[in-house]
Amino acid sequence: MPIRMLRERMGMTMCELADRMGVSVATVSRWETGEMIPVTTRLRALADVLHCTADELLGREPPAESS
Repeated sequence: MPIRMLRERMGMTMCELADRMGVSVATVSRWETGEMIPVTTRLRALADVLHCTADELLGREPPAESS
């Protein structure tokens, strides 16, 4: 799920997310447009703030279960 959708699901503005993450609004905007991907340490914190997994932030589907 894109970062913007996750942020909006939490009822947060870009400014609120930027403040919680300690980054600029421009950085949050770049994350949301895909211009930039958060570094690993920020990715974990972002997932915590947005109550999701890092895989969700990256748009990665869980691996298919083998039978």
